[in-house]
Order: sequence, then structure tokens, then C-alpha cells
Amino acid sequence: MYTVPIYLADADSTDHTRDTATLLAARLNLLGFQIITGGLPAVGRNAGAKLAKTRYLLFLDADVVLEDDTFVERVIQEMRAKGLHCATTDVHCPEGKWMSKVAYGISNFYQRGSRFFGTPFATGMCMFFERRVFYSLDGFHEGALFAEDYLLSKQVRWRRFRVIKGGVATSDRRMQKMGYWKLAKLFFGTALLSHRSNQFLKDHGYWH
Repeated sequence: MYTVPIYLADADSTDHTRDTATLLAARLNLLGFQIITGGLPAVGRNAGAKLAKTRYLLFLDADVVLEDDTFVERVIQEMRAKGLHCATTDVHCPEGKWMSKVAYGISNFYQRGSRFFGTPFATGMCMFFERRVFYSLDGFHEGALFAEDYLLSKQVRWRRFRVIKGGVATSDRRMQKMGYWKLAKLFFGTALLSHRSNQFLKDHGYWH
């Protein structure tokens, strides 16, 4: 029996997400499960965070799978022990094409090195936050149309950020839909222009 609250932000999806999640929650006896109204990722994540009362928040994308059953427990233990404000992990794409695997490898490399440049990089695919710090940073910027996760994580002090061993698996659907070069351009462009807030507020066509 699980009593940890789980909020699923759904933005009027048409793939039976609500029905499937409700059936799965009942099968697993997830007493803290609740479906809430979403929107762009920042909107849905903030909505869930407002309902949460726990010390730590974990944000996951819809197509992410934890690769280690002990991962969440280990991350919370390390966050407590080291006083971390934000933590993430490597993202893998086991069933994607080789270019997708390379792309995620580059992203993981950049993620691990980002804190040493003073601008921690974490993706919303898997992002832990201490709730108090999350609110002090005003949560995800709901006006951001791209990389709202990076816009938030880069505000965390680098000494309070870590990439924890464990990993999550995801699909390469976004890369297949948008194309590798367009995503690469967005990724590196945002990294180079991360000091400009308007870079995150522009419509790069990411959600179209």
C-alpha cells in the first residue's frame, strides 16, 4: 500500500491517459493518486507542487521509467545527507536509434559538468527539488515556452545540486518528431544563451 501522493497532470490528452492511469492506480492501491488539470509542462508541474505537502518533490515526464526500484529512496537519503536543493540523474534511451542514444549521452555529460560552471542543468524528465527551495524560486516559469526545467535548475546554487547514480529510461519520440539537428540547435543555443531569459520565452516550435 502506497500513501505517497502522486499527481498526474493531464492536458486533455486523447490517448486514454486518464483511464489507464486510474486503472493502474487502483490495481496498485495508490491511495495518494490524483489526476489534475495540466497544460504546458510548467503549468502542470506547478499545479501538482501546490498540492504536495512532502519535503521533497519529484517531477517525471510521461514517458519516463525508473531503472532502479531503490532510486527514489537513495536520492532522498543523499539529498538529506548533503543538504541538496535539487538533484537529477542520467537519462537513457535503450530502445531508441543510435543517434538518440548519442544525443542523450551528450546531454548526460553536459548535465554532470553543468554545476561546475555555476549553472546546474536538470531536465523535467527527472527532477527532485526540496519543496521549500522550489517555492523560494517561484517554481517553473509558466511563461516559458521551451526548457522551463533548465530555466529553474540554473537558479540553484551549484553546491546544492547533484546528478545521482541510477538513471531513468525514456523514448526518443521528441527527437523523431522534431529531428535531431533542430533539437541539437535548440539545446546548444539555449546553453549558450542561458543568461538571457527571453531565450526561454520564445516559441521555438517545440510543442507544435
